[in-house]
Amino acid sequence: MADPPFSKPVVENVAVTAEPEAIVRREEAMMAARRRMQEEIDAQAAIFREKQREREEEKRRQKIAKWESMKEGKSYKVTLGQNLAEEPDPRPSTSAAAPKPKSEKKPLRSGGYNPLSGEGGGSCAWRPGRRGPSSGG
Repeated sequence: MADPPFSKPVVENVAVTAEPEAIVRREEAMMAARRRMQEEIDAQAAIFREKQREREEEKRRQKIAKWESMKEGKSYKVTLGQNLAEEPDPRPSTSAAAPKPKSEKKPLRSGGYNPLSGEGGGSCAWRPGRRGPSSGG
């Protein structure tokens, strides 16, 4: 009996039969590389966890400081860079001392301008196109 025409011939894996020691060495090298990569990832994760723990501790300190200042009747809005132990700057702020004068400019449009209503605008007004086919004849 002949093989059917759609069957594929069986090809033996030459590398498996020829060099089993090379395959074992390759697998050991792959396992060592995976182990090194996993150790790097574990080290990065430990650093990340430590930074996260420090951030949480800082948030907790700020929350406690905010609560203490609220109990004392001080302002409870604490900025990140400001320490509650520091005294505020005795000099007045220059931006709050001198407000800018308003310029007397005329408005660009009249007060009743509404682009959705189609009124109060200029010579342009949107109108819908004609119904039906656009051919002329």
